[in-house]
Amino acid sequence: MKHLRLLIMPMLWIALAVPASAEKISLNQLSAYLNKLTTAKGGFTQINNDGTISTGTIFIKRPGRIRFEYNPPDKSLVMAGGGQVAIFDGKSNQGPAQYPLKRTPLNLILQKNVNLAHAKMVVAHTSDGKSTTVVAQDPKHPEYGQIRLLFTANPIELRQWVIVDGTGGETTLVLNEMTKGVQLRSTLFNIVFEAEKRGL
Repeated sequence: MKHLRLLIMPMLWIALAVPASAEKISLNQLSAYLNKLTTAKGGFTQINNDGTISTGTIFIKRPGRIRFEYNPPDKSLVMAGGGQVAIFDGKSNQGPAQYPLKRTPLNLILQKNVNLAHAKMVVAHTSDGKSTTVVAQDPKHPEYGQIRLLFTANPIELRQWVIVDGTGGETTLVLNEMTKGVQLRSTLFNIVFEAEKRGL
């Protein structure tokens, strides 16, 4: 399922309108940025492993909560809350497929205290002069996959990520400008509430 790949799987980097030259952002600076990102909302474009494209709205409430709402006619939904990831198939009348959040690469940036400098977590840290890319994985469980994070500087902003699974499957999420510090109700990340709302 393509939406499952969003959480448990990386692609072509999208060209971004960024300054012509920028120094590599340090891991400590990137960790500090993520730790300050408590709540956020914005649009996204998702490029799936099969080349198809989806769009929607992302909601982030760290620690541990994220929600991907897809634009119509796609009624699918991916959300994380209570330590679980739930994938609602918009074409199914069945309940959501669920997986432990800690088994997905997104857990690395949704943790309460992100520390990218942790031993063996970051396996690549590069800059192309326009942006900084970090490839991270769970050092104890590299089989859970990797997440490639692309940041721009001045100010630091997370622009996109690519999630890679153990088989090399890739899903890219390109972020629009996100509004930070927004009020997000807890029910947005409540899997049981969502299932009941959908009559599942």
